[in-house]
Order: sequence, then C-alpha cells, then structure tokens
Amino acid sequence: MDIKNLSGFEMIQAMMDGKIPAPTMSQTIPMRPTLIESGEITFEVQADQHHLDPLGNVHVGFAATVLDTVTGCAIHTLLEAGAKYGTVDLNIKMCRPIPQNKPLNAIGKVINLGEKLGISEGKIIDENGELYAYATAACVITR
Repeated sequence: MDIKNLSGFEMIQAMMDGKIPAPTMSQTIPMRPTLIESGEITFEVQADQHHLDPLGNVHVGFAATVLDTVTGCAIHTLLEAGAKYGTVDLNIKMCRPIPQNKPLNAIGKVINLGEKLGISEGKIIDENGELYAYATAACVITR
C-alpha cells in the first residue's frame, strides 16, 4: 500500500485496520485509534510505570504527546493525499493528574481548517467523561 496516495482519513483508517503499521511513538506512549470520523478522532490511551516523573506522578509529557497526536490526527482526517501538517502551537491545560494503568479516551476535533492552517482541540477523559487534560492546537498545512 502506497501511503502517498492515501488521504489522511484513509491513512489513519489503514492503521486502524492493521494494513499499515502504527507510528513508533505509539510504542513509547501506548495509544491506539478507536474511532475516526471526518474532522474527529478518538484514541484509547493508558499511562504506566514508564511515564512517571521523579515524584512518581504521570509526567505532563504523556498528556502533551497524546493531545498533540489527537489534535493533529483530527486535522489529518480532512487532508487530501500528499498534504502534510505540523504542529506550530500546542496549548495544554492539566485539569487533574493522569492516573496510571487506567484506560482513558483522548478525543481530537477540528475547529477550523483553512488552506494553510488547521485549528483543533483535544481532551483526555475517563469513561465517565471526567476531564483530565484539555488542549488547543494550530497546525501548519503544506499542500
């Protein structure tokens, strides 16, 4: 499968279907897409003992990486084949500590998509909708 000929939506769907490998970052930060729609994506994520800061808490970098992923992937779902994106701004608010060994959902949604800039939001929530972290992102788009 030649990924250069896939739209962003098709590429993410192919990863979900196991037709192309997931990015290696998903080995460092356990996350996998579970739902994809046009302009929206949901990942299942789970922090573990590999993601701790010196005090034994889940490092904020875990949430930052997850939120960067879902905000970017939400934009990617709307891009045509050959188009690329890169994060230029990521603003994160931590609402409560990320727990260890608890499955969480990370959801990204596009707010606005222009010719050269995409803006999206992301959140990490638990099964009850409790908010752990929230972010907005701006991504430059190269067509």
